[in-house]
Amino acid sequence: MKSVYLKSEMIESYDSFPFNLPVVKRMEELVFHPNVTYIVGENGMGKSTLLEGIAIELGFNPEGGTKNFNFSSFDSHANLDRYLRIVKGAFRPDDSFFFRAETFYNLASNIEEMDSSPGRGSRIIDSFGGKSLHQQSHGESFFAAFINRFQGRGLYILDEPEASLSPLRQLSMLARIHDLVNQESQFIIATHSPIMMAYPDAKILQLTDVGMKETKLEDTDHFTVMKQFFEDRDRLFHHLFT
Repeated sequence: MKSVYLKSEMIESYDSFPFNLPVVKRMEELVFHPNVTYIVGENGMGKSTLLEGIAIELGFNPEGGTKNFNFSSFDSHANLDRYLRIVKGAFRPDDSFFFRAETFYNLASNIEEMDSSPGRGSRIIDSFGGKSLHQQSHGESFFAAFINRFQGRGLYILDEPEASLSPLRQLSMLARIHDLVNQESQFIIATHSPIMMAYPDAKILQLTDVGMKETKLEDTDHFTVMKQFFEDRDRLFHHLFT
């Protein structure tokens, strides 16, 4: 993907969700890095809503997976996708995946259901490493998808992939991202983790209550808070607890 625009001429009012989100109200052109783009910001700023809209407009299932997944545990997605125009480059990905931490359990359940259906061919779980995702910890099942399912030359949209990963696993995830970038892959990632957003030469877009701005890791709110915590947590606790 090169960029995404908002079809503002189609929006009748910005008073209701998701159009009342600052990122939508002030959205013009969102230009992606050819390798890794991070979308960061506080809770409620619209990171997941924006990623969801982009993913659905590209043809992904709202709860995640490849474009071949078609299941719904609870229909709660916003309709932002109808108002987005995506500009694609000349390169067509051979692989693609929409990863959502909050609905990955539902994805794992859907894989179990499809693999247990009679008359199916090869098992879907084999492309995730062959072991039931429900028989692994959340972190292990997440990492099984990253390591086994992501094939390279792909477009990967990840919503909070760090949710069940230890700091060490997050570093391993950066190594995996680097491997896949070297295989001509592109990542769009929403995250709260300063470790995850530290990939070199990536583009970081921070969502705030006044819209979106490009920034660097050291200037994100996430990095600043963690830096304060580790360098002078006694002072931070003093302000928190008094």
